[in-house]
Amino acid sequence: MKIILRMCAIAAAIVASLGTLGVARAGDEGADLRESKAVFQELMNTPDHQIPDALLDRARCIVVIPSEIKGAVGVGAQTGEGVMSCRTGSGWSAPVFVSLKGGSWGAQVGVEKTELVLFFMTERGAKSLIAGNKVKLGGELSVAAGPFGRTAEASTDLNLKAEIYSYAKSKGLFAGASLSGATLKIDKEDNTKYYGKPVSSKDLMMGEANVELRPEAQEFLSVLPMGRHAER
Repeated sequence: MKIILRMCAIAAAIVASLGTLGVARAGDEGADLRESKAVFQELMNTPDHQIPDALLDRARCIVVIPSEIKGAVGVGAQTGEGVMSCRTGSGWSAPVFVSLKGGSWGAQVGVEKTELVLFFMTERGAKSLIAGNKVKLGGELSVAAGPFGRTAEASTDLNLKAEIYSYAKSKGLFAGASLSGATLKIDKEDNTKYYGKPVSSKDLMMGEANVELRPEAQEFLSVLPMGRHAER
């Protein structure tokens, strides 16, 4: 009984810490963009783990979550905020602010800060997010660990069949990160605060929104890959 009570107390402390972290980050969309730029650059500049050109060329949208926090005692809690941009006929769309929330089951104990980058590979993936304002990873859309290797031949999935590929850099105590069951959701409130007016998520992602791009937004978009846009 004491063990159960102790585990419950630990779980409550972790959940409370996750809530505090979420509150601390809320309202600083400019920081999300600057951190997202740094995370993406670090991923792209890792010399011994390069992302295949084929994946970069075919990606329809890119999501960067610079501060996903996962805590778990038996059942894990996930929460994170970040930005998303999709390819349009004239380049990458204005950033869309998103959040990642969900749970993962297991016997894990600890807290982990994870930096995530997700590549949406299909039109269906982007449309699902626009249509429902949120999408369940590993449920509605298939998710696979992103391959490494500069050429497509070097990857373990030559056909890039998954709808989303994920890359993560972890720091802390938690082991065995998983996106299973997590929900990616468009953060309408953050979009309104950042752009100074209500903006359609669809218009933002399709490159049709009449919004001003601040320097940090332009800098984030400038580091995204410029390769050819391959239709799937």
